[in-house]
Amino acid sequence: MERRKAKQIKIGNLSIGGNEPIAVQSMLNRRSDDIEGSVAQARQLEQAGCDLIRAAVPDREAVRLIDALKNAVNVPIVADIHFDYRLALECVAAGVDKIRINPGNIGSKDRVKAVADACANAGVPIRIGVNSGSVEKPLLEKYGGPTPQAMAESAMNHVRLLEENDFSDIVISIKSSGVQNTIAAYETVAQMCDYPLHLGVTEAGTKYMGILKSAVGIGSLLAHGIGDTIRVSLTDEPVEEVKAGIDILKALNLKKDCVEIVSCPTCGRTRIDMIPIAEQVAQRLANCRKPLKVAVMGCAVNGPGEAREADIGIAGGDGCGILFKKGEIIRKVKEEDLVEELLKEIDLM
Repeated sequence: MERRKAKQIKIGNLSIGGNEPIAVQSMLNRRSDDIEGSVAQARQLEQAGCDLIRAAVPDREAVRLIDALKNAVNVPIVADIHFDYRLALECVAAGVDKIRINPGNIGSKDRVKAVADACANAGVPIRIGVNSGSVEKPLLEKYGGPTPQAMAESAMNHVRLLEENDFSDIVISIKSSGVQNTIAAYETVAQMCDYPLHLGVTEAGTKYMGILKSAVGIGSLLAHGIGDTIRVSLTDEPVEEVKAGIDILKALNLKKDCVEIVSCPTCGRTRIDMIPIAEQVAQRLANCRKPLKVAVMGCAVNGPGEAREADIGIAGGDGCGILFKKGEIIRKVKEEDLVEELLKEIDLM
């Protein structure tokens, strides 16, 4: 796929845009005044592979969280600001790596300029966040609702507010809770500028449906080369967002420092307990950073043959199984030893 060429931007120790890898973001969901709980959650996210961590800063007391997070993890921290421009200024002073703001809801042009100047002086980029619920009334009237065109125009109006203050380290997000509207909105704004785009389907729902909607929306855009950072928004623990985001990238072959597992859906030929075996392999290899395709197959028909492209794999038999590499059988293995033998072989690769 040919990737949209976005401007490259630094966020702390992370670069996005250009030819940089797609970054996975999540957001803390502990209370902003729960410093200990938020720090613990941030550490979990970092361990899970999160590239950017966003934290809500609803009041001045919450600014304390920025310093605590910066001292706890090496992942860049994004401050989520609404309405009060002074919170943005204080977060910049506290060492935040990025500000998420809607320039249209923080008041006068002087306030926008104050935030833009502070961020420019500190080398802090700004993400403009627009969603279907934040489109201005004149645009709703113009387009008859929060259409993709209305959201795109809203985003570009906010971009111009920053550009008027000579600020251009900008990231744009333009989300809807509807998958088709989200795709159309990002496709529209992608043609209007070269700023990096942060992808997501907002209010996607609980874990199962939220992952499906995000996979369709985010995955469709990424497959067409659009997107520089992503967040899978779930009504669940943030670490589940990171896992899902990484899996979307893996499915599109956009993340290579990890294992890709392929497994068959089983059928009447299966003579081993495939489902728990596949789940065990996935769990045991979750943190493996080797760029391998690993197959877990139910029988010899779907083993070395259909999974020929796998670097290594196992296939079940009747009370036993086989271990194979690139379609070639290495040896037979007892059913109860299949997983351990597979993992031992991967350790040697």
